[in-house]
Amino acid sequence: MTHEHGLVIGKFYPPHAGHHHLIDTAAASCARVSVVVAASTAESIPLALRTAWLREAHRQPHVEIVPVVDDAEIDYGSDEAWSAHVAAFRAGLAMRSGLGASVPPVDAVFSSEAYGPELAERFSAVHVPVDPPRERFPVSGTAVRKDPAGNWDHLSPPVRAYLARRVVVVGAESTGTTTLARALAIHYAERGGVWAATRWVPEYGRTFTEEKLAAARRRAGDPSLWLDDLTWESAEFTEIAERHAALEDAAARSGSPLLVCDTDAFATAIWHERYLGAPAPEVEAVHGRTPHHLWILTDPEGVPFEQDGWRDGELIRSWMSARFREELEKRGLPHITVTGPHEHRLAAAVEATDALLAEGPHFSAPLTPRPPAQVDRRQVSRPN
Repeated sequence: MTHEHGLVIGKFYPPHAGHHHLIDTAAASCARVSVVVAASTAESIPLALRTAWLREAHRQPHVEIVPVVDDAEIDYGSDEAWSAHVAAFRAGLAMRSGLGASVPPVDAVFSSEAYGPELAERFSAVHVPVDPPRERFPVSGTAVRKDPAGNWDHLSPPVRAYLARRVVVVGAESTGTTTLARALAIHYAERGGVWAATRWVPEYGRTFTEEKLAAARRRAGDPSLWLDDLTWESAEFTEIAERHAALEDAAARSGSPLLVCDTDAFATAIWHERYLGAPAPEVEAVHGRTPHHLWILTDPEGVPFEQDGWRDGELIRSWMSARFREELEKRGLPHITVTGPHEHRLAAAVEATDALLAEGPHFSAPLTPRPPAQVDRRQVSRPN
Protein backbone atom coordinates (compact mmCIF):
# COMPACT_ATOMS: atom_id res chain seq x y z
CA MET A 1 0.00 0.00 0.00
CA THR A 2 1.20 3.52 -0.82
CA HIS A 3 -0.49 5.22 2.14
CA GLU A 4 -1.51 4.15 5.64
CA HIS A 5 -4.64 6.25 6.13
CA GLY A 6 -6.48 7.90 3.26
CA LEU A 7 -9.28 10.44 3.64
CA VAL A 8 -12.18 11.17 1.30
CA ILE A 9 -14.65 13.93 2.13
CA GLY A 10 -17.85 14.89 0.31
CA LYS A 11 -21.54 15.66 0.59
CA PHE A 12 -22.52 12.67 -1.56
CA TYR A 13 -25.77 14.48 -2.28
CA PRO A 14 -26.48 11.99 -3.76
CA PRO A 15 -23.59 9.53 -4.36
CA HIS A 16 -22.73 8.87 -8.00
CA ALA A 17 -20.18 6.98 -10.11
CA GLY A 18 -17.55 9.71 -9.70
CA HIS A 19 -17.77 9.39 -5.94
CA HIS A 20 -17.46 5.62 -6.10
CA HIS A 21 -14.41 5.92 -8.36
CA LEU A 22 -12.83 8.33 -5.90
CA ILE A 23 -13.37 5.97 -2.96
CA ASP A 24 -12.22 2.91 -4.90
CA THR A 25 -9.05 4.74 -5.95
CA ALA A 26 -8.27 5.55 -2.33
CA ALA A 27 -9.08 2.00 -1.24
CA ALA A 28 -6.66 0.58 -3.79
CA SER A 29 -3.69 2.51 -2.41
CA CYS A 30 -4.37 2.81 1.32
CA ALA A 31 -4.25 0.37 4.21
CA ARG A 32 -7.20 2.26 5.69
CA VAL A 33 -9.69 4.70 4.17
CA SER A 34 -12.05 7.03 6.02
CA VAL A 35 -14.91 8.43 3.94
CA VAL A 36 -16.54 11.39 5.63
CA VAL A 37 -20.13 12.03 4.55
CA ALA A 38 -20.43 15.72 5.43
CA ALA A 39 -24.10 16.65 5.30
CA SER A 40 -25.76 19.87 6.35
CA THR A 41 -29.16 20.00 7.98
CA ALA A 42 -30.36 22.09 5.02
CA GLU A 43 -30.18 19.11 2.68
CA SER A 44 -33.19 16.89 2.02
CA ILE A 45 -31.59 13.45 1.66
CA PRO A 46 -31.01 12.18 5.20
CA LEU A 47 -27.42 11.69 6.29
CA ALA A 48 -28.20 8.17 7.49
CA LEU A 49 -29.49 7.23 4.06
CA ARG A 50 -26.41 8.53 2.24
CA THR A 51 -24.24 6.69 4.74
CA ALA A 52 -26.14 3.45 4.15
CA TRP A 53 -25.86 3.81 0.36
CA LEU A 54 -22.08 4.21 0.56
CA ARG A 55 -21.71 1.31 2.97
CA GLU A 56 -23.62 -0.90 0.57
CA ALA A 57 -21.40 0.10 -2.34
CA HIS A 58 -18.08 -0.06 -0.45
CA ARG A 59 -17.92 -3.13 1.75
CA GLN A 60 -14.16 -3.47 1.85
CA PRO A 61 -13.14 -4.09 5.46
CA HIS A 62 -10.57 -1.31 5.39
CA VAL A 63 -13.06 1.34 4.19
CA GLU A 64 -14.97 3.15 6.92
CA ILE A 65 -17.94 5.41 6.12
CA VAL A 66 -18.13 8.25 8.67
CA PRO A 67 -21.33 10.35 8.93
CA VAL A 68 -20.77 13.96 10.00
CA VAL A 69 -23.20 16.86 10.35
CA ASP A 70 -21.43 19.97 9.05
CA ASP A 71 -23.40 23.22 9.01
CA ALA A 72 -20.36 25.50 8.97
CA GLU A 73 -20.31 28.27 6.39
CA ILE A 74 -18.44 27.38 3.20
CA ASP A 75 -15.88 30.11 2.65
CA TYR A 76 -12.62 28.93 1.12
CA GLY A 77 -10.92 32.23 2.00
CA SER A 78 -11.77 32.12 5.69
CA ASP A 79 -9.46 30.47 8.17
CA GLU A 80 -12.31 30.42 10.69
CA ALA A 81 -14.60 28.56 8.28
CA TRP A 82 -11.88 26.07 7.37
CA SER A 83 -11.16 25.41 11.03
CA ALA A 84 -14.84 24.75 11.73
CA HIS A 85 -15.08 22.22 8.90
CA VAL A 86 -11.87 20.42 9.85
CA ALA A 87 -12.95 20.28 13.50
CA ALA A 88 -16.23 18.62 12.47
CA PHE A 89 -14.37 16.11 10.30
CA ARG A 90 -11.87 15.28 13.06
CA ALA A 91 -14.66 14.87 15.62
CA GLY A 92 -16.44 12.43 13.32
CA LEU A 93 -13.29 10.44 12.70
CA ALA A 94 -12.51 10.27 16.42
CA MET A 95 -16.01 9.12 17.27
CA ARG A 96 -15.96 6.32 14.68
CA SER A 97 -12.51 5.28 15.84
CA GLY A 98 -13.60 5.14 19.47
CA LEU A 99 -10.48 7.04 20.42
CA GLY A 100 -11.94 10.14 22.00
CA ALA A 101 -10.11 13.21 20.77
CA SER A 102 -7.34 11.17 19.18
CA VAL A 103 -7.58 10.70 15.42
CA PRO A 104 -5.33 8.28 13.56
CA PRO A 105 -3.04 10.44 11.40
CA VAL A 106 -4.21 10.98 7.84
CA ASP A 107 -1.35 10.84 5.37
CA ALA A 108 -3.28 11.24 2.11
CA VAL A 109 -6.40 13.17 1.08
CA PHE A 110 -8.09 12.00 -2.13
CA SER A 111 -10.17 14.57 -3.94
CA SER A 112 -11.43 15.71 -7.33
CA GLU A 113 -12.20 19.20 -6.05
CA ALA A 114 -10.22 22.42 -6.29
CA TYR A 115 -10.14 22.69 -2.51
CA GLY A 116 -8.36 19.33 -2.23
CA PRO A 117 -4.80 20.68 -1.74
CA GLU A 118 -5.96 23.04 1.01
CA LEU A 119 -7.87 20.24 2.75
CA ALA A 120 -4.81 17.99 2.59
CA GLU A 121 -2.61 20.71 4.04
CA ARG A 122 -5.02 21.16 6.94
CA PHE A 123 -4.55 17.46 7.74
CA SER A 124 -0.77 17.65 7.21
CA ALA A 125 -1.21 15.11 4.43
CA VAL A 126 -0.40 14.83 0.74
CA HIS A 127 -3.10 15.55 -1.80
CA VAL A 128 -3.93 12.84 -4.33
CA PRO A 129 -5.99 14.30 -7.19
CA VAL A 130 -8.43 11.86 -8.79
CA ASP A 131 -9.71 12.84 -12.24
CA PRO A 132 -10.23 16.57 -11.50
CA PRO A 133 -11.61 17.26 -15.02
CA ARG A 134 -14.27 14.54 -14.49
CA GLU A 135 -13.34 12.91 -17.79
CA ARG A 136 -13.83 9.31 -16.72
CA PHE A 137 -17.16 9.97 -15.05
CA PRO A 138 -18.63 13.24 -16.34
CA VAL A 139 -21.09 13.69 -13.50
CA SER A 140 -21.51 15.75 -10.34
CA GLY A 141 -23.96 15.95 -7.48
CA THR A 142 -25.25 19.23 -8.88
CA ALA A 143 -25.90 17.61 -12.26
CA VAL A 144 -27.73 14.67 -10.68
CA ARG A 145 -29.94 16.95 -8.61
CA LYS A 146 -30.75 19.04 -11.67
CA ASP A 147 -31.46 16.08 -13.98
CA PRO A 148 -31.60 12.65 -12.32
CA ALA A 149 -32.89 10.91 -15.47
CA GLY A 150 -30.11 12.40 -17.58
CA ASN A 151 -27.52 11.01 -15.17
CA TRP A 152 -29.27 7.73 -14.37
CA ASP A 153 -26.42 5.55 -15.66
CA HIS A 154 -24.11 7.11 -13.06
CA LEU A 155 -26.29 6.13 -10.09
CA SER A 156 -26.07 2.99 -7.98
CA PRO A 157 -29.11 0.73 -7.41
CA PRO A 158 -30.18 2.08 -3.99
CA VAL A 159 -29.99 5.68 -5.23
CA ARG A 160 -32.08 4.76 -8.25
CA ALA A 161 -34.66 3.14 -6.00
CA TYR A 162 -34.84 6.34 -3.94
CA LEU A 163 -35.13 8.70 -6.91
CA ALA A 164 -37.44 6.66 -9.17
CA ARG A 165 -40.91 8.14 -9.49
CA ARG A 166 -43.43 5.48 -8.49
CA VAL A 167 -46.86 5.48 -10.11
CA VAL A 168 -49.50 3.17 -8.64
CA VAL A 169 -52.54 1.93 -10.54
CA VAL A 170 -55.35 1.06 -8.13
CA GLY A 171 -58.97 0.10 -8.53
CA ALA A 172 -61.65 -2.45 -7.83
CA GLU A 173 -61.69 -5.86 -9.48
CA SER A 174 -62.31 -5.94 -13.21
CA THR A 175 -61.61 -2.24 -13.80
CA GLY A 176 -58.50 -2.71 -15.95
CA THR A 177 -55.80 -2.00 -13.36
CA THR A 178 -53.41 -4.70 -14.56
CA THR A 179 -54.01 -3.89 -18.22
CA LEU A 180 -53.31 -0.21 -17.64
CA ALA A 181 -50.25 -0.77 -15.43
CA ARG A 182 -48.65 -3.04 -18.01
CA ALA A 183 -49.51 -0.69 -20.91
CA LEU A 184 -48.14 2.34 -19.07
CA ALA A 185 -44.81 0.63 -18.43
CA ILE A 186 -44.60 -0.51 -22.05
CA HIS A 187 -45.32 3.02 -23.27
CA TYR A 188 -42.29 4.43 -21.45
CA ALA A 189 -40.02 1.48 -22.18
CA GLU A 190 -40.63 2.05 -25.88
CA ARG A 191 -39.07 5.50 -25.57
CA GLY A 192 -35.72 3.75 -25.40
CA GLY A 193 -32.54 5.00 -23.82
CA VAL A 194 -32.66 5.08 -20.05
CA TRP A 195 -36.43 4.52 -20.22
CA ALA A 196 -36.02 1.10 -21.85
CA ALA A 197 -35.59 -0.37 -18.37
CA THR A 198 -39.03 0.82 -17.22
CA ARG A 199 -40.70 -1.97 -15.27
CA TRP A 200 -44.05 -2.73 -13.69
CA VAL A 201 -44.71 -4.70 -10.51
CA PRO A 202 -47.67 -7.09 -10.69
CA GLU A 203 -50.10 -7.36 -7.81
CA TYR A 204 -48.61 -9.73 -5.27
CA GLY A 205 -51.97 -10.21 -3.52
CA ARG A 206 -53.24 -12.27 -6.41
CA THR A 207 -50.22 -14.56 -6.26
CA PHE A 208 -50.63 -14.92 -2.50
CA THR A 209 -54.30 -15.82 -2.89
CA GLU A 210 -53.57 -18.45 -5.53
CA GLU A 211 -50.92 -20.04 -3.30
CA LYS A 212 -53.20 -19.89 -0.25
CA LEU A 213 -56.02 -21.64 -2.10
CA ALA A 214 -53.70 -24.32 -3.48
CA ALA A 215 -52.34 -25.00 0.02
CA ALA A 216 -55.86 -25.24 1.47
CA ARG A 217 -56.86 -27.76 -1.21
CA ARG A 218 -53.79 -29.90 -0.46
CA ARG A 219 -54.44 -29.89 3.28
CA ALA A 220 -58.11 -30.79 2.84
CA GLY A 221 -57.54 -33.18 -0.03
CA ASP A 222 -60.42 -31.39 -1.72
CA PRO A 223 -59.74 -29.74 -5.12
CA SER A 224 -63.23 -28.23 -5.10
CA LEU A 225 -62.43 -25.73 -2.33
CA TRP A 226 -62.83 -22.16 -3.55
CA LEU A 227 -62.25 -18.59 -2.40
CA ASP A 228 -65.33 -18.46 -0.20
CA ASP A 229 -63.89 -21.38 1.79
CA LEU A 230 -60.78 -19.46 2.79
CA THR A 231 -60.36 -17.80 6.16
CA TRP A 232 -58.25 -14.65 6.22
CA GLU A 233 -56.12 -13.25 9.03
CA SER A 234 -54.88 -9.70 9.42
CA ALA A 235 -51.24 -10.83 9.42
CA GLU A 236 -51.68 -12.20 5.89
CA PHE A 237 -52.55 -8.76 4.56
CA THR A 238 -49.46 -7.38 6.25
CA GLU A 239 -47.37 -10.07 4.60
CA ILE A 240 -48.92 -9.22 1.22
CA ALA A 241 -48.12 -5.53 1.69
CA GLU A 242 -44.54 -6.20 2.80
CA ARG A 243 -43.82 -8.66 0.01
CA HIS A 244 -45.26 -6.31 -2.60
CA ALA A 245 -43.17 -3.42 -1.23
CA ALA A 246 -40.04 -5.61 -1.40
CA LEU A 247 -40.80 -6.47 -5.03
CA GLU A 248 -41.21 -2.76 -5.77
CA ASP A 249 -37.87 -1.88 -4.21
CA ALA A 250 -36.10 -4.65 -6.12
CA ALA A 251 -37.60 -3.47 -9.40
CA ALA A 252 -36.80 0.18 -8.68
CA ARG A 253 -33.13 -0.64 -8.05
CA SER A 254 -32.70 -2.06 -11.54
CA GLY A 255 -35.25 -0.05 -13.50
CA SER A 256 -35.63 3.36 -15.11
CA PRO A 257 -36.54 6.69 -13.48
CA LEU A 258 -40.17 5.44 -13.54
CA LEU A 259 -41.66 2.43 -11.77
CA VAL A 260 -45.26 1.39 -12.40
CA CYS A 261 -47.00 -0.57 -9.65
CA ASP A 262 -50.16 -2.63 -9.94
CA THR A 263 -51.64 -1.85 -6.47
CA ASP A 264 -49.78 -1.05 -3.23
CA ALA A 265 -50.11 -1.18 0.56
CA PHE A 266 -52.72 1.59 0.45
CA ALA A 267 -54.92 -0.65 -1.71
CA THR A 268 -54.15 -3.67 0.48
CA ALA A 269 -55.49 -1.77 3.50
CA ILE A 270 -58.78 -1.23 1.62
CA TRP A 271 -58.96 -4.96 0.84
CA HIS A 272 -58.29 -5.70 4.52
CA GLU A 273 -61.35 -3.60 5.32
CA ARG A 274 -63.35 -5.49 2.68
CA TYR A 275 -62.55 -8.97 4.05
CA LEU A 276 -62.10 -8.36 7.78
CA GLY A 277 -64.28 -5.30 8.29
CA ALA A 278 -61.62 -3.44 10.27
CA PRO A 279 -58.71 -1.02 9.81
CA ALA A 280 -55.26 -2.40 9.14
CA PRO A 281 -52.68 -0.41 11.14
CA GLU A 282 -49.77 -2.71 10.29
CA VAL A 283 -50.58 -2.51 6.59
CA GLU A 284 -50.88 1.27 6.92
CA ALA A 285 -47.40 1.29 8.42
CA VAL A 286 -46.06 -0.38 5.28
CA HIS A 287 -47.87 2.22 3.21
CA GLY A 288 -46.32 4.99 5.29
CA ARG A 289 -42.75 3.88 4.70
CA THR A 290 -43.11 3.00 1.01
CA PRO A 291 -42.71 6.03 -1.28
CA HIS A 292 -45.24 6.61 -4.05
CA HIS A 293 -45.83 9.75 -6.02
CA LEU A 294 -49.00 9.35 -8.09
CA TRP A 295 -52.06 7.12 -7.88
CA ILE A 296 -54.18 6.31 -10.93
CA LEU A 297 -57.67 5.10 -10.04
CA THR A 298 -59.37 2.94 -12.67
CA ASP A 299 -63.08 3.72 -12.68
CA PRO A 300 -65.57 0.94 -13.54
CA GLU A 301 -67.20 3.16 -16.16
CA GLY A 302 -66.48 1.82 -19.63
CA VAL A 303 -65.21 -1.56 -18.42
CA PRO A 304 -67.73 -4.43 -18.48
CA PHE A 305 -67.48 -6.67 -15.42
CA GLU A 306 -65.84 -10.00 -16.22
CA GLN A 307 -66.02 -12.86 -13.76
CA ASP A 308 -62.81 -14.88 -14.13
CA GLY A 309 -63.58 -17.08 -11.17
CA TRP A 310 -61.44 -15.05 -8.77
CA ARG A 311 -63.60 -11.96 -8.34
CA ASP A 312 -66.25 -11.03 -5.77
CA GLY A 313 -68.93 -9.56 -8.00
CA GLU A 314 -70.13 -6.40 -9.66
CA LEU A 315 -71.83 -4.96 -6.55
CA ILE A 316 -68.60 -5.24 -4.57
CA ARG A 317 -66.77 -3.62 -7.49
CA SER A 318 -68.88 -0.46 -7.16
CA TRP A 319 -68.38 -0.32 -3.39
CA MET A 320 -64.63 -0.79 -3.68
CA SER A 321 -64.32 1.91 -6.32
CA ALA A 322 -66.14 4.35 -4.06
CA ARG A 323 -63.86 3.45 -1.11
CA PHE A 324 -60.71 3.98 -3.17
CA ARG A 325 -61.92 7.38 -4.33
CA GLU A 326 -62.99 8.38 -0.84
CA GLU A 327 -59.68 7.41 0.76
CA LEU A 328 -57.51 8.99 -1.94
CA GLU A 329 -59.32 12.28 -1.44
CA LYS A 330 -59.43 12.02 2.35
CA ARG A 331 -55.69 11.40 2.59
CA GLY A 332 -54.80 14.05 0.04
CA LEU A 333 -52.83 11.60 -2.09
CA PRO A 334 -51.98 12.95 -5.55
CA HIS A 335 -54.23 11.05 -7.94
CA ILE A 336 -56.29 11.05 -11.10
CA THR A 337 -59.28 8.93 -12.08
CA VAL A 338 -59.36 7.41 -15.55
CA THR A 339 -62.55 6.38 -17.30
CA GLY A 340 -63.77 5.29 -20.72
CA PRO A 341 -62.04 2.99 -23.19
CA HIS A 342 -58.49 1.78 -22.64
CA GLU A 343 -56.97 4.25 -25.12
CA HIS A 344 -58.45 7.19 -23.23
CA ARG A 345 -57.27 5.77 -19.91
CA LEU A 346 -53.73 5.26 -21.16
CA ALA A 347 -53.56 8.76 -22.65
CA ALA A 348 -54.69 10.31 -19.37
CA ALA A 349 -52.24 8.17 -17.40
CA VAL A 350 -49.35 9.18 -19.67
CA GLU A 351 -50.23 12.86 -19.39
CA ALA A 352 -50.26 12.71 -15.59
CA THR A 353 -47.07 10.65 -15.47
CA ASP A 354 -45.28 13.03 -17.83
CA ALA A 355 -46.19 15.90 -15.52
CA LEU A 356 -44.82 13.96 -12.54
CA LEU A 357 -41.57 13.18 -14.34
CA ALA A 358 -41.19 16.80 -15.46
CA GLU A 359 -41.50 17.90 -11.84
CA GLY A 360 -38.89 15.33 -10.80
CA PRO A 361 -37.56 14.65 -7.31
CA HIS A 362 -37.21 17.63 -5.01
CA PHE A 363 -33.83 18.47 -3.50
CA SER A 364 -33.38 21.27 -1.03
CA ALA A 365 -30.44 23.51 -1.84
CA PRO A 366 -27.15 22.51 -0.20
CA LEU A 367 -24.88 24.99 1.51
CA THR A 368 -22.84 26.74 -1.16
CA PRO A 369 -19.54 28.65 -1.08
CA ARG A 370 -19.64 32.39 -0.68
CA PRO A 371 -19.39 34.18 -4.05
CA PRO A 372 -15.75 34.82 -5.03
CA ALA A 373 -16.28 38.59 -4.89
CA GLN A 374 -17.04 38.31 -1.16
CA VAL A 375 -14.09 36.07 -0.31
CA ASP A 376 -11.28 37.58 1.69
CA ARG A 377 -8.13 36.40 -0.08
CA ARG A 378 -5.82 37.39 2.80
CA GLN A 379 -3.09 34.99 3.74
CA VAL A 380 -3.96 32.83 6.73
CA SER A 381 -1.84 30.71 9.00
CA ARG A 382 -2.14 26.95 8.70
CA PRO A 383 -2.66 24.91 11.86
CA ASN A 384 -0.53 21.82 12.33
